[in-house]
Amino acid sequence: MGKFGASGWWREKGARVAVGGDATYSALGPYSSVVVNHPPVTGEDAVVWPVEVGAVPALASAFQPRTELRERIDAARAEAGTAVLTQVLSGGGGVGKSQLAASYAARAVAEGTELVVWAPATEVQQVVTLFAEAAARVSAPGASGESPEADARAFLSWLATTSRRWLVVLDDITDPAGVEPLWPVSRTGSGWVLATTRLHDARLTGGGRRKVSVDVYEQGEAAAYLRARLAEEPGLADEAVEELAEELGLLPLALGHAAAFMINHGLTCTAYLELFRQARTIAEVLPADADTEGYGRAVTATLLLSLGAVETVVPAALVRPVLWLAAVLDPAGHPEALWSAEPVLEALGCDAAAAREALRVLHRYALLTRDAGVVRIHALTARAVRETIPEEALPLVAVTAADGLCEIWPHPDTAHRELAAVLRANTDSLVEAAGEHLWDPEGHIVLHRAANSLADAGLTEAALEYLTWMGEESIRISGFDHPQNLTITGNLASAFQNLGHLEEATETAEWVLRRREEELGEDHFDTGISLAQLLVIHTKAGRVEKAIEVGERALAIFAREAGPEHYRTIGTLTNLAAAYLESGRTEDAVAILEEHLENTVRILGAEHPYTLSVKNNLGYGYADSGRRGEALALYTELVADAERLLGPDNPETRAYRQSLEYLSGLGRFHWRRLRGR
Repeated sequence: MGKFGASGWWREKGARVAVGGDATYSALGPYSSVVVNHPPVTGEDAVVWPVEVGAVPALASAFQPRTELRERIDAARAEAGTAVLTQVLSGGGGVGKSQLAASYAARAVAEGTELVVWAPATEVQQVVTLFAEAAARVSAPGASGESPEADARAFLSWLATTSRRWLVVLDDITDPAGVEPLWPVSRTGSGWVLATTRLHDARLTGGGRRKVSVDVYEQGEAAAYLRARLAEEPGLADEAVEELAEELGLLPLALGHAAAFMINHGLTCTAYLELFRQARTIAEVLPADADTEGYGRAVTATLLLSLGAVETVVPAALVRPVLWLAAVLDPAGHPEALWSAEPVLEALGCDAAAAREALRVLHRYALLTRDAGVVRIHALTARAVRETIPEEALPLVAVTAADGLCEIWPHPDTAHRELAAVLRANTDSLVEAAGEHLWDPEGHIVLHRAANSLADAGLTEAALEYLTWMGEESIRISGFDHPQNLTITGNLASAFQNLGHLEEATETAEWVLRRREEELGEDHFDTGISLAQLLVIHTKAGRVEKAIEVGERALAIFAREAGPEHYRTIGTLTNLAAAYLESGRTEDAVAILEEHLENTVRILGAEHPYTLSVKNNLGYGYADSGRRGEALALYTELVADAERLLGPDNPETRAYRQSLEYLSGLGRFHWRRLRGR
């Protein structure tokens, strides 16, 4: 039996939460690395066109062209003349806004539009990440790969001036203020922006943006959808087609649920209409204030019918928990790999094959969709499902979803930028749905993972904002003296450091160090974490002697408490060697790194990103001490490793490549330090 069937299991959910001062979920702790700056080496002429960024959702079966609505959209677009005009498709949940946008995107791809970007916009940083990815794909001038925000701005500048045809879709905007700096424009008239939102907000219009209201189907469209969808089973679309369409509120989402049910069970519209009218009323499952858009009643009724049917095919103990888990995640989609994650399967009490079968059946009934490794659930369906989750089961649902996200979250995730953005967006949705259930009383590790992911992605301001929120929530829920508050505050120091606010970073990190020394002692492991953090901050601030002093203290603590192969020991040793390099103690640094590289390769593997950092520092040490041949051999190996692991356009790969070019006599040599992690 799965844990969803075990009474009281949710009270045991603390097994996977973050613990104490080591809850940063950093695989290797802070490090500093000596690398070189390298500008993009490719131009727009090297781009292979057309380019598609982001996953355009597949169109639903029997998709309706909605001719009158399209005419309004096209007319508004035509009014733009030579300037871009943004159409904002505004309407309630389930009316088909995203499907309409997806049809335009699919047509643009089919017609050979040179750039099509589909950006889920419920989480602003996901838009930033995709725009940064697009900047790299089109070789936008000024895009270096070091800062997603800067690269997104470079992409917007490229869009404004390029003569290439492009379409950018911003799907489901929920934060008008956050997305304001990200609206594309075109001075050449070659581009077009299409956005969708459930909001009625004046900030979404103006500046060349025109709202187009999207409502439910027209009566004829709804009936045409049912006839087209049911055509594969003759006789199902009987004389009750129009009546059923009207009863379902002409809502595309509810019509989709109903059509799937009728096809799966061979029911006519008349027979389904009778079942629908017998279904439980909305008041029994959905509070009156939850149906603010006026569409939830039809969706909830069709959901209940479909659930009852699905449970005759797949065990009821599996179907509802699967839907519960999907409903607390991002409606824009989560990786299907989640359903093979051990914590999810353990809670469901099944194997991966059974979980996939449940997803397949739910897809057949249009309760969710599976497409190209992504599982999506409509936001309105998700809301109706969440209202059916028993109060006592929600903690388990929240923690299981969080555990699953952690299980599939690659670490480090810097080589998986789009996946990392998707996982952060799912964490945001989970936080909103779960409330305090991810704090019991300590913050679940997924919260720390998302914070580190923002920092590792270079989204420094977002990381600072997120950590500030975490600190406030931790104090509110767990109290000021809880140990995790020092962990979060220490991570805030790293966020200040990444923003270049080194004095604030120093002050914050030193405060955490004093607290830990007072409460835990000068030789405690967590005290070592604070010392290791100050090693990075002091090095970046040019306070090399202070860096070496705290670094040697941290190294002694980790070596004694955890041993030479612990990741904290490994990280501190590398950071300390970098400080030695900057202080002029090149021979000391090289001696440490030569021994350290062998151990790192043995423990982590030759192509781990951290191993690349050690190789880079050692290569710099060789070059600085005149051992040019050894440096050249090491950087040749390093570039090949980085291209396989990080990709040829990754900023660290480019930096390693420039070092190789310098050593080969092809370029200048200068260096910078990577941000600490």
